[in-house]
Amino acid sequence: MARIIVMTSGKGGVGKTTSAASFATGFALRGHRTVVIDFDVGLRNLDLVMGCERRVVFDFINVINGEAKLHQALIKDKRVDNLSILPTSQTRDKEALTRDGVERVLAQLKDEFDVVICDSPAGIEKGALMALYFADEAVIVTNPEVSSVRDSDRILGMLAAKSRRAELELEPVREHLLLTRYDTARVERGEMLTVEDVLEILAIPLLGVVPESQSVLRASNIGQPVILDDKSNAGQAYADAVGRFLGEQIEHRFVKPERRGLFDRLLGRPA
Repeated sequence: MARIIVMTSGKGGVGKTTSAASFATGFALRGHRTVVIDFDVGLRNLDLVMGCERRVVFDFINVINGEAKLHQALIKDKRVDNLSILPTSQTRDKEALTRDGVERVLAQLKDEFDVVICDSPAGIEKGALMALYFADEAVIVTNPEVSSVRDSDRILGMLAAKSRRAELELEPVREHLLLTRYDTARVERGEMLTVEDVLEILAIPLLGVVPESQSVLRASNIGQPVILDDKSNAGQAYADAVGRFLGEQIEHRFVKPERRGLFDRLLGRPA
């Protein structure tokens, strides 16, 4: 049975789409038939991050409205086998996301794929609530900042109260924490929360810590999920997080400050 995984947060700009793209790519690289869906109707960024914006002909809303078949809207990734993208519309509003329509499309996808990843908009508007409603598992993406963590705590409340699993009194949605844009130097200076601070507030299992890295912006600009840049810290961190999600025992890297050599310290070079 396919798993529906929602990438969600309370605050915008934390890296949900970057994370959704990398997780989907990571699952596919490990042999899982994977599809990633853009739920951010009207804004639509997933296709840009995945580098397939020029190949969009039909979208998620066209399929919901019966204007196109699912296979017409799905875009197969050119770099990774087993990976498909379902983009959304830039011209409709979020009211086009109907519960019956979304459920029908998800049911079709679950027949064809092993993993269905939902790239949720930020906050608690209709698109975000629709994405989390059908989730079996949720990856809560947050930055180590008080406002971001507080808003993520609100999303945890929504998952506990407004998901289909909550309505039907089924086993709760499994929750995972993904901490992004983590800067050890700023943490040391007290400008960011520590990993322990975030875990104490949210009290959910830590899936991964993704360090602040210019490689994320570079990857986004060329339409490539950063997980494919296996020489970057961010790419490695996403690969580790996918492995942990699949049950592998992988030590958390990129949390402790890097040690500087003698010459770096003498020259005042940053870690």
